Amino acid sequence: MKSITIHNLDERLSKLIEKKAKESGTSLNKTIKGLLRQALGLSAKNILDKKDEFSDLSGVWDENEFQDFSKNVEDFNKVDAKDWQ
Repeated sequence: MKSITIHNLDERLSKLIEKKAKESGTSLNKTIKGLLRQALGLSAKNILDKKDEFSDLSGVWDENEFQDFSKNVEDFNKVDAKDWQ
């Protein structure tokens, strides 16, 4: 997917976008993409990359974070026979 940068965004427009994002509980990026889709007459159904719809709810781990997480949940993979009596 292509990324763009918008230079010299005036203060009024910036504040309105921030307000809309806050009201809808979405990121600035997601809000701006929604506004662009709306302005161009595209519906939400035209989104090709569905992962964008969940990007506010998830993140990306690096290898160290994944290893730390895996280590911390190892006990969940063990079955204690006493629990099944």
